[in-house]
Amino acid sequence: MSLFGLTNRNHKTFRPKKSAQSGSKKHIDATLGSGNLREAVRLPPGEDLHEWLAVNTVDFFNQVNILYGTLTEFCTPSSCPTMSAGPKYEYRWADGVNIKKPIEVSAPKYVDYLMGWIETQLDDESIFPQNLGAPFPSNFQDVVKTIFKRLFRVYAHIYHSHFQKIISLKEEAHMNTCFKHFVLFTWEFRLIDKAELAPLYELVESILQR
Repeated sequence: MSLFGLTNRNHKTFRPKKSAQSGSKKHIDATLGSGNLREAVRLPPGEDLHEWLAVNTVDFFNQVNILYGTLTEFCTPSSCPTMSAGPKYEYRWADGVNIKKPIEVSAPKYVDYLMGWIETQLDDESIFPQNLGAPFPSNFQDVVKTIFKRLFRVYAHIYHSHFQKIISLKEEAHMNTCFKHFVLFTWEFRLIDKAELAPLYELVESILQR
């Protein structure tokens, strides 16, 4: 399957850009086009931090959704009965609302819960306002940090459990670039605690030191 061949669930969860964010989008496209990812993640002069975090949250959600979508036939309840990132790290799901006590689920179920949960946050205009200039909530950065922490877990699972399949699909260069962009952005704005990065810390360090 092509990396850009969206599965049915991707059609449901793929997020369009907010039209109000066109300035941010132009900056992202221009800097990514130059190949300078460090420049691409920086807050543009005069840009509102919350607007910048919002438009990039949508971008990274879409990116991870597409990447994982290429693996849905290989990441199954039988092949991945737990959401893990190697033998030392296992993730359990809780959203604090419908599921308050963390439960053990298969990797595809975890990702399904995760993508649905993120979509709910993005659809909530009290968290992600649709109109330019509308106020963001006081806990906005906390919500964004939780989203990025959980998106990182999808990357960690793919790298530990499915990277050979990514190689066989000849998509490793694209995935590595996506992850580098993700790491540089989350590091720039301190969105993920260092302890959470442990399953891929050597890879993260190599990206940051280049």
